Amino acid sequence: MAKRQVIYGLNDTPPFPIMVLAGAQHVLTLFGATTLVPLIFGPAMGMNPEQLAKFIGCVYFGMGIATLIQTHPKLGTGLPIVQGSSFSFIPPIMTVIGAYSASGPETVMQYVGGGLIVGGIVLSVLGYTGLVGIIRKVITPIVIGPTIMAIGFSLAPVAVDNASRFWPVSLLVVAMIFLFSLVMKNKIVNIFAILCAILLAYLACAAATQAGWVEAGHPVFVDFQNVASAPVWRGDIFMPWGVPKFSFLAIGALLAGFFAVMIESIGDYHSCSYVSGLDDPTPGTISRGIGAEGFNCAISGLLGSVGTTSYTENIGLISLTGVASRNVVRTGAVLLIGMSMLGKFGALVATMPAPVIGGAYIALFGTIGALGIQVLTRADLGSQRNILIVGFAFLMAMGLPNWIGQDAVQKVFTDPSRGEFLATLGGMIWAILKTPMAVAGICAAVCDSLVPGTDAERGIGVPPA
Repeated sequence: MAKRQVIYGLNDTPPFPIMVLAGAQHVLTLFGATTLVPLIFGPAMGMNPEQLAKFIGCVYFGMGIATLIQTHPKLGTGLPIVQGSSFSFIPPIMTVIGAYSASGPETVMQYVGGGLIVGGIVLSVLGYTGLVGIIRKVITPIVIGPTIMAIGFSLAPVAVDNASRFWPVSLLVVAMIFLFSLVMKNKIVNIFAILCAILLAYLACAAATQAGWVEAGHPVFVDFQNVASAPVWRGDIFMPWGVPKFSFLAIGALLAGFFAVMIESIGDYHSCSYVSGLDDPTPGTISRGIGAEGFNCAISGLLGSVGTTSYTENIGLISLTGVASRNVVRTGAVLLIGMSMLGKFGALVATMPAPVIGGAYIALFGTIGALGIQVLTRADLGSQRNILIVGFAFLMAMGLPNWIGQDAVQKVFTDPSRGEFLATLGGMIWAILKTPMAVAGICAAVCDSLVPGTDAERGIGVPPA
């Protein structure tokens, strides 16, 4: 396969104006998806506007630091890879929110931080020691496909709940995403399709608010009062929610997210190397990358942020522009860190109406699920073996967590009468089985490993389309 042509290579340093503008473009590309993650979690755990603004700043800061680490050739891959909020952690963190939301959002974030620290250390050890190479042998397209499908499709209730608060605006956002990404043939508009759709819908809501067409309490009402009262600068950076707390429930739930992050990232390293005009990543590069992913998540736990992962959208941007300089990506990371310090900016983002976000969820979550189907095409989908395994894994992912989540079933796993150790272990197993993508990955991996099948049938060694 011929290497891609690049304008600025991995180690090149473009002129300062180009470096800043190209770095800002990376920030704009990741901005939409990275911002959506705290906008999902914040309302779910009952954050007020001030806390949500603070949370958004924490996430920007964490992603900027993570990008600087991942682009370092000795700490991470050294590739021009941007780190952003991972959608893989949404189902697990929703499990944590369900377990601890009664104690308030700060307590939830403390348990999330503890889970990220422990899981991040585990993933970091798997990466930096090279043990990730052993795990890769059981991660085939038959395992990856249902896992990614479960991530996207299990979030349908979250998307519909937000969108249903005012369907006209939500469907307008979906329509604009289709228009900007598929109908219009302008490459720049295509890159920023989601961002453009969200921004235009937000401006329409703000205009309706200022014109008095909607009153306070309406789902699309935009309240700027908290922006005015927000501090100009955000100072609480380290452990902003308090000292992290550790529970087997939170750790067990988040481990499922780390499994999915590892799968996503290994594929992204290959894609990024290709579009940057480089050879395929070496085992050492992959090991350092996964090690950095874990290290970044652990740091995020201390910074009050969420789990991180490499961003495919920004790899596409490199392919489009031919700018593969890691110095450009690192410049974007510095800009993101600067944005995180602006308290009023986070407060402004926090005013986003739920129906606007709901429309974006519908498009994004559905796309994530469909990407899992795309991965499956690398395997032989005419094989009855594969059809049975995938169908079983996906059905269990969609059905088992709901049953596991019932109070009566949870009590069976966490019954304190059996002793503290068994109750704690049961709580950890309960959290894993409550997470759709963990169920999908476990079921698919066990079946794919035990049921005989050829490498070609399982999609091993088959390049992506």
